[in-house]
Amino acid sequence: MDRRDILKAGSGAGVLGLAFAAGLLRPEDAFAQAWNKAAFETKNFAETLKALGGTGSTASAEVRITAPDIAENGAVVPVSVESDLANTQAIAIMIEKNPNMLSANFEIPAGTDPFVTTRVKMAETSNVYAVVKADGRFFHAVKEIKVTIGGCGG
Repeated sequence: MDRRDILKAGSGAGVLGLAFAAGLLRPEDAFAQAWNKAAFETKNFAETLKALGGTGSTASAEVRITAPDIAENGAVVPVSVESDLANTQAIAIMIEKNPNMLSANFEIPAGTDPFVTTRVKMAETSNVYAVVKADGRFFHAVKEIKVTIGGCGG
């Protein structure tokens, strides 16, 4: 490590130190949120919902999934989820026929637009569920995405 690297590292740490001292950051803000390992190991919808803290889910038109009808490459399938439900707290993306059903789980801070977009891996043609936690209750939407073999498009 040369002098320039030490100065760069020191200036970043100094800024963080000042932010902590001024009360702009709390120690718990500096650590990653603990992940729900049990939820990511579940195999079906009911188990996954239970691991996320729910007992049941209601289909809702206020939860929308935007994804292709046909994915030519199951390794990178773009999925977006948007919620019009008031007080959306979390959005989860589940893929029914994957070895582990839960693909992504996002906590939505208060005052944030409840919209997420990511890419998921799909083993085969499957139903994709978007599950939204709002006001402590769970709602979902579902969409079938067909995964083609070899990118043939059909």
